[in-house]
Amino acid sequence: MPIISVIVPVYKVEPYIHRCIDSILSQTFVDFELILIDDGSPDNCPDICDEYALKDNKIHVIHQKNSGLSVARNAGLDYVSSSSNSEWITFVDSDDWIDKHYLEYLYKAANESNTNISSCVYRIINDNNYNQETRTTKYRCDIYTPEKYYIDNRVNAVVAWGKLYKKQLFCSLRYPAGKINEDEFVTYRLLFNETEVSVVDVNLYMYYQNPNGIMNSDWSVRRLDVLDAFEEQISFFYKNSFFVAYDHALKRYAVSLMTNLIRLREKKESNIYEKKIIRKLRSLLIKKSYVLKNEKYYLWYLDTAFPNLMRFYWIIKNKCKSISKQ
Repeated sequence: MPIISVIVPVYKVEPYIHRCIDSILSQTFVDFELILIDDGSPDNCPDICDEYALKDNKIHVIHQKNSGLSVARNAGLDYVSSSSNSEWITFVDSDDWIDKHYLEYLYKAANESNTNISSCVYRIINDNNYNQETRTTKYRCDIYTPEKYYIDNRVNAVVAWGKLYKKQLFCSLRYPAGKINEDEFVTYRLLFNETEVSVVDVNLYMYYQNPNGIMNSDWSVRRLDVLDAFEEQISFFYKNSFFVAYDHALKRYAVSLMTNLIRLREKKESNIYEKKIIRKLRSLLIKKSYVLKNEKYYLWYLDTAFPNLMRFYWIIKNKCKSISKQ
């Protein structure tokens, strides 16, 4: 009986899939199964997955028509729920890879601390630092409340990957089909249903900034899905009296509204979306004391000052990068 189920959705990652699977099969913790979900990938990924499964009985492959990352993860969860006796679940994205101690350290942290979720630090990998040596530091673990973890760990606190979950946490929870930023709808619910979270302060997850990945693709109105996720988080935190997280989520929401409004105007998308975002910003202005009180001044800031400020920021940042390379 495998103790851990590793779920990997696979779609159009032929250059990276071997690296991902090999890193999982090289784990120091060996009592696991690997579920590969081929989400109708049009390249050679389906055949590559099948070839691995023929060589290693730890591996199970699910082939389905292309339905998106949420549905692929849900297919893995459904398989584990109905066909596996494992106790724990972790997700790895198929263009990323993991350190050989990933499962060992996360499992150790959860068991030693008696928590249902353990998390690790991740390292951002791109084509510029791809060949730099990565060394695993000695195991060390801290305990966080969900609220402190959510506030202090930014990306870590909302993504699905880089964590080990007790399987029972997903009994009645699945990822929303058709959404991008799907993690934002689910991860906070998992965290805030717990009293403590174990955090392994070691770079165990290698997050590859895939130039062809979803988050590096051109902006589209589908990116507005994240606003729905923020609104759900804000409501959840308020109803459950997580007021520090509530305030933090409101600020993230305000920044996201402003950023997406700028993207809409750059793309000259339908003003239906633009008007919707401005209404949301105005509502936030009226309700929240930390946002500027003078609405006329704020709208001038929104229309003129903020976009110019952001352009100035990127000019300075790019100049600093060029200087540092000299």
